[in-house]
Amino acid sequence: MDAVRTLLESQPLLTLFLTVAVGYVIGECSIKGVALGSGAVLFVGLAIGGFAPRSAPPALLGTLGLLLFLYGIGVQYGAQFFAGLSSTDGLKANAAAVLGVLGSGFVSLALGPLFGVKLDQALGLFAGAGTSTASLQAVLAVLKGEGAAVGYSVAYPFGVAGPILFLYLLSVALARRIDTPPAHLIETAEIALRNQAFVGLTFPELKARLPASLGIVAVRRAHHNQLPDDDLVMQTDDVLLATAMDRDELRKAAELLGELQPGRMMRSREDLDYLRVFASSRVVVGRPLGDIRFPDGMVCTIAHVRRGDADMLPTPGLILEFGDRVGLLIGSGQRDAVRRLFGDSIKGTAELSYISIGVGAALGLLAGLIPLPIPGVGKLSLGLAALLLVALYLGKMRRLGSLVWTMPLSANLVLRNFGLTVFLAQVGLSSGPKFFATIGLTGAAFLLYGAAILIALVCITAACCLWIFRLPFDATVGVISGATGNPAILAFANRIAPTDRPDVGYAMIFPSMTIVKILFVEIAAVIVGR
Repeated sequence: MDAVRTLLESQPLLTLFLTVAVGYVIGECSIKGVALGSGAVLFVGLAIGGFAPRSAPPALLGTLGLLLFLYGIGVQYGAQFFAGLSSTDGLKANAAAVLGVLGSGFVSLALGPLFGVKLDQALGLFAGAGTSTASLQAVLAVLKGEGAAVGYSVAYPFGVAGPILFLYLLSVALARRIDTPPAHLIETAEIALRNQAFVGLTFPELKARLPASLGIVAVRRAHHNQLPDDDLVMQTDDVLLATAMDRDELRKAAELLGELQPGRMMRSREDLDYLRVFASSRVVVGRPLGDIRFPDGMVCTIAHVRRGDADMLPTPGLILEFGDRVGLLIGSGQRDAVRRLFGDSIKGTAELSYISIGVGAALGLLAGLIPLPIPGVGKLSLGLAALLLVALYLGKMRRLGSLVWTMPLSANLVLRNFGLTVFLAQVGLSSGPKFFATIGLTGAAFLLYGAAILIALVCITAACCLWIFRLPFDATVGVISGATGNPAILAFANRIAPTDRPDVGYAMIFPSMTIVKILFVEIAAVIVGR
């Protein structure tokens, strides 16, 4: 064993990646649907760090990992975050989550005068109960001790498994059963124009009289398909190729305009062809569809956009992202030109701009150095919380000139999950010796403290959502998932509430609560630690 210990302590990078590998093997083990995921890396790091006390790599490596995680979160959820701040339901959801986070934070601070828990340990318990690695890093940076990592590692299992159990019990107690909604797939129909009230109108006038969610992507006249333009005047027996997310909406449109026709337009490829391409060119990525200009002579219109596993109607405000699959109606013989315009490279789904990442991260780090005066506290720098704020704003902007701030979803997931894993491994390895020394003295007490902090977090958040702000149940589980933070909780929330509201709630809440948790521990460390 001495030889193994010597090897681990002499090769910190080897130890780091061994920790990552073993941690993920353990993290994939599921007990009744609950798994620790990447959080298991922290516990493996603690075990190896306790066995080989000098095996930890430099702390800067962990900070870099956390930077990648926060930057990826920010650029992905920036649009949803700012939309949540401007909507009534979003403000209610954020208010409920803030009250829950602050309530759990004050419970953690009360552990000091009540039970003699040290401040760094109490704030570590708070960070672990909320599965907030960014808060842990903030405590470590301000208080310079290892007690925060100890508290974090003890409370983290409650932070993952506790909310899942709470959501299950909440759904049973409220007897809420939400059926799985139909898949977000675009439906098409060919409608013959027979209603004389619409004959003689120009195409824009026709569109103005139809629901905004109904698209008309092509017109068939005299046995020829064509793309509609502003000068097109509607005639009797024109056949309209209509698209919508709901089959009933197409049926109602057919009753309004005329009648459904058999699928002649889709079978005819003489005038218009259908092509699906990957969006990978910076000419189109990061731009609203309404701003995309096709070259002169190119006959092309966007019929639908598929992102991930969902179809989306091509509204003028929809912004294309790397890896989107775009369905197009194009003129005959223009396939190559259209592919060049959109890029059509599957490699684009994994590529990212290192210039954008470098500039964005540098701006965030510079913003984190600016001291902000806080009444009663003094001057306080936001650190990595400022990086997250900058990344959120860049994610909302999407692009600035030729710089595309967003990343393909697949590349974003890889980058931020790798960063989080490296951070957890480094913190675990460096805190292992202190962890075992402390847990031997405190016994089960820290476990109870972590449970109390978590109960305050989920109960206050749920009560505010359901009974004060009257949010729907599926939105509530998304808010609770965002307030607690771990993606495993969101995955379970999607099982008991299989709508899109849990994902939207998580996207609105997780970034803002990450910032609230960071600010809380930094301010508490300054005020209480005096």
